[in-house]
Amino acid sequence: MKEHLDMSDLTASLPAAAAALSAEDRAGLVNALKDKLQNLAGQHSDVLENLSPAVRKRVDVLRDIQSEHDELEAKFFEERAALERKYQKLYAPLYAKRFDIVNGVVEVDGLKDEAATDNAEDKGVPDFWLTAMKTNEILAEEISERDEDALKYLKDIKWCRIDDPKGFKLEFFFDTNPYFKNSVLTKTYHMIDEDDPILEKALGTDIEWLPGKCLTQKILKKKPKKGSKNAKPITKTEKCESFFNFFSPPQVPDDEDDIDEEEAEELQNQMEQDYDIGSTIRDKIIPHAVSWFTGEAAQEDEFDGIEEDDDEDDDDEDDDDDEIDDDDEDEDDEDDEEESKCKRKTKKGSVPNAGVTGEQAERPPECKQQ
Repeated sequence: MKEHLDMSDLTASLPAAAAALSAEDRAGLVNALKDKLQNLAGQHSDVLENLSPAVRKRVDVLRDIQSEHDELEAKFFEERAALERKYQKLYAPLYAKRFDIVNGVVEVDGLKDEAATDNAEDKGVPDFWLTAMKTNEILAEEISERDEDALKYLKDIKWCRIDDPKGFKLEFFFDTNPYFKNSVLTKTYHMIDEDDPILEKALGTDIEWLPGKCLTQKILKKKPKKGSKNAKPITKTEKCESFFNFFSPPQVPDDEDDIDEEEAEELQNQMEQDYDIGSTIRDKIIPHAVSWFTGEAAQEDEFDGIEEDDDEDDDDEDDDDDEIDDDDEDEDDEDDEEESKCKRKTKKGSVPNAGVTGEQAERPPECKQQ
């Protein structure tokens, strides 16, 4: 067994996704990993040195078993990625059918004859993606009333994996609309590690807003003070809440010294929230859009949340029961002490008062949430 870790090939063993980092950042990552591994190695050597020879031998065999497990796990990740790519191809024609029906490209069986006489505005499923996203609790918080009309022009949302660097890309396809020129808005997530996952950065499309139609900013007009030489109102542009801020994600500064600890924590929270929105669209909205449109998926989410709450409540009740039992034991101990004192004080033939107190006898039954 090696007593010292060989750090010479650490750079070569970094994940492929780390290639997306700059040379300086990559060097920093290597040094950080070296320090961490050396610290861990020191801790592990201390543990092993304190073991008896027999136990240490058994631990060595367990480590060999762990190595075999890690090799299998690596193959699992490879096969999972391949399986995911396979099923993405199988999903594609289903998504294409959904697109055609939602956008009125084709009519479903049983309505083809009626559709010929219907109003053109009644084709497809109006506000399909807007309704689906608003039904999701996370996305609903991001969509303002001003966004809704623009999102009615959303025709489809797709996602795909990217390999260089590792990550995934979301694509939002829009019909011609009075808000911006882009027909497709994209959001790309670059990952250092997809299995954890560790986000390196996110990139979004620059939206080409039409004059006076920008939804991410609002123009404030202020009247000039009386007697001012400039009679024109003062205009000020201010950033406002909008779903379309999603395409302008928070950016990590090139130099970490440019931000203090508080700003760094705020930036991390923003990046986590941004990733949460993107992964919700990828994992929930795109594959189950019609269930979100009808509200069925939201009900399932609520039911899952209730089950989790029940589990937490049960744990709390168990803790409360333990506390009550502890209190009872304490009271019993006190009673035993009092009883022994009484026995010492009472004369022969007298019977001391024994048994539970009124409060103990009337302890309320457990109340479990249904």
